[in-house]
Amino acid sequence: MGKIIFYEDRNFQGRSYECSSDCAEMHSYFSRCNSIRVESGCWMIYERPNYMGYQYFLTRGEYVDFQRWMGMSDSIRSCRMIPPYRGSYRMRIYERAEFGGQMMELTDDCPSVYDCFHSNDISSCNVMDGHWLFYDQPNYRGRMFYLHSGEYRRFSDWGAMSARVGSFKRIMDFGC
Repeated sequence: MGKIIFYEDRNFQGRSYECSSDCAEMHSYFSRCNSIRVESGCWMIYERPNYMGYQYFLTRGEYVDFQRWMGMSDSIRSCRMIPPYRGSYRMRIYERAEFGGQMMELTDDCPSVYDCFHSNDISSCNVMDGHWLFYDQPNYRGRMFYLHSGEYRRFSDWGAMSARVGSFKRIMDFGC
């Protein structure tokens, strides 16, 4: 069971909202979010309702202002708890939408998609096992996207605006 607390002001001040499960719309609980305390679990937080917009991965700890979680603004409108996972990790990536073109099956992290595959384009993906984070830049930097078991027929299905993926890693060993 996870627990995350959102605060309107920096340094855990102002109105707060405590959450222990997914929440698709948080606007009625607070108008802005400038600090967060993750007491347990791992979380994805989203700048827009219904798990849309910029995504941020948070683990247990204190985030005194939105820059600490690499936020673009103080707008947080939804959150999703990442359930613990102890199994194997496996996904297939495809160069074209609808699982077309070259396919590669993966079970490990990749700090540079270009170095591994000589291309940065991943247009569709099938996550068979585990929870993964895609990053738009190499070395696990930049905008991130959370993928769990399921089919992603085009890059927009995981929230991206292009097929460019710089790196990806498994979500593990974070106490999720």
